[in-house]
Amino acid sequence: MWTDTHAHLDHGAFADDLDAVLDRARAAGVGRIVTIGTTVEGSRTAIALAERHPDVYAAVGIHPEHASEVADNFIEALADLARHPRVVAIGETGLDYFRLPGGPDKSSDDVVAALGASDARLMGSALERQRIIENQKTVFAAQLELAAQLGKNVVIHQRSSWLDTLDAIRPFTGRLRCVFHCFGGTLEDAREVIELGHLISFTGILTFRNGAALRETAKAIPSGSFMIETDCPYLAPDPHRGKRCEPAQVIHTAEALAACRGGSPGDLSAEIEATTASFFGL
Repeated sequence: MWTDTHAHLDHGAFADDLDAVLDRARAAGVGRIVTIGTTVEGSRTAIALAERHPDVYAAVGIHPEHASEVADNFIEALADLARHPRVVAIGETGLDYFRLPGGPDKSSDDVVAALGASDARLMGSALERQRIIENQKTVFAAQLELAAQLGKNVVIHQRSSWLDTLDAIRPFTGRLRCVFHCFGGTLEDAREVIELGHLISFTGILTFRNGAALRETAKAIPSGSFMIETDCPYLAPDPHRGKRCEPAQVIHTAEALAACRGGSPGDLSAEIEATTASFFGL
């Protein structure tokens, strides 16, 4: 059996054939799916799906790209949802600086330095960037605190915000664990996360022709430090690349991962499922 630990079953791409999608997943040996909330309303939908389908579980959270949309009482609303018995994690939540003014790969220190610029337009861009970053950090920290209070682990979204994300989760060491979903970093990045007691999760990127470095990471990291996911409807693995992704396709990522690690998919399933069950409390 396999678990797709990160799916977006509430996405419009599944609006017309979700039952068929779930049937294909079961036929492929996918026995559990965690569907992910990215807003309060999306989290409610995730729970409704989990109530309707016994092999679907929910994670509830605010994606960093939606952090600016939250109401003042968002954490109370999220807390109510998180107490539902079908909710197995908080997330996805985190930091995403990729589309901010000024472009990706800017740290908070870069932004602060830019505030000294004399150009008014650059100054305005830097101020707006810093406002968005601080808001994301506030919303992220509130969800981490909620997770620690409720005894839930956390599904992390990180893009172009590596150092700030690690700084945010360090104070919660020993209080919760995180999984860095859709991991695409270096082996050194993976080791840093694992040494802090957290996990990484592989998507269909592992099967891509340009995924050689990620396959080397998958080969080198220790057992019990990773899970698998689709992030569907995104990132369909080979041989479905370019098409809609769905939970049944997690098997291709599992097969690629087994090949990287020199074992059989059957042996890998037992290992990954134990990690998954422990992380999500399944």
